[in-house]
Amino acid sequence: MQHFLFTGAAGYIGSHSAYYFLKHSDCRIVIIDNLSTGFLQNINFLQEKFPNRIEFIQGNLNDEKTLCAVFSRFHFNAIIHFAASLIVSESVQQPLKYFKNNVANTINLLQIAQNFNVNHFLFSSTAAVYGEPKNKEKIKENTPKIPINPYGESKLMIEKILQALEVANPKFKSVILRYFNVAGALMDDNALGQRTKNATHLIKVACECACGKRKKMQIFGEDYPTKDGTCVRDYIHIDDLASAHFWALKALIDRNISEIYNVGYGKGFSVKEVIDCVKKVSGKNFLAESAPRREGDPSVLVSDNQKILTHTQWKPKYDDLEIICKSAYLWEENLQKQGF
Repeated sequence: MQHFLFTGAAGYIGSHSAYYFLKHSDCRIVIIDNLSTGFLQNINFLQEKFPNRIEFIQGNLNDEKTLCAVFSRFHFNAIIHFAASLIVSESVQQPLKYFKNNVANTINLLQIAQNFNVNHFLFSSTAAVYGEPKNKEKIKENTPKIPINPYGESKLMIEKILQALEVANPKFKSVILRYFNVAGALMDDNALGQRTKNATHLIKVACECACGKRKKMQIFGEDYPTKDGTCVRDYIHIDDLASAHFWALKALIDRNISEIYNVGYGKGFSVKEVIDCVKKVSGKNFLAESAPRREGDPSVLVSDNQKILTHTQWKPKYDDLEIICKSAYLWEENLQKQGF
């Protein structure tokens, strides 16, 4: 039986990825999360669904004593590293927080992993490493990386650290997944979705409006060089993103070759198109008012996903904006019933 260490898996993407791993393989998972942005409800859901296959440890990645104790108890086949601060606008205002939590804590984790000879590492990166691409075509993995905010810069630093570590230790291999915009909820069970204390993601915010949790939402900038003046993004369903982790790690373990993959659908939708879609699937109208641009927001980010499609066995199942928005809306309704 394989053992995996998941960091930050009390959060949205990590918890769904853990679910996919547990459902589709005979593995055990140890989760380390400080619950600063994650939720114990996600851990409880996983433990109820997969008894005796999940161990949860509440802790920080800067706590060397706790990390060493965990690595001493388990022989990990790989580390899947989600833990990070991830709000672009906040990173502009609090850059030191992002470099400390994202970069310094990852270095700490990597150092201890090396001490215990754990040499397979999957890193949760982001399309924010590309910044504002000059070429408005789909973004390939070799597109120049010029981040325009500290969040993207912190993730790119970690990518470079992983590549440098492989030079120093040829046994070390990593797979880097550059996410585009993720949304939606678990299709198997409406008991797992995106919990957050202060939502900033577009589809989540729009669904909160549709459910009456918010009176209105804002469109940050309507003067971008796009078809309707609003930002364009590539949206991917959370279940497909979760499965991408599974198949990318399998390819890494099978071939023992480091790779970097974009993870998206290769389709772009504007902010206004997404809002209209949420209104359509929910049957609810709500106010979306114009607001100034946010700092650090590029105008267009759309993936070229051919590499992950050809180099792994990943086959996305929910490549449809209406499916994404509908599952997100149903999840938001469920949260509202829980009083969350």
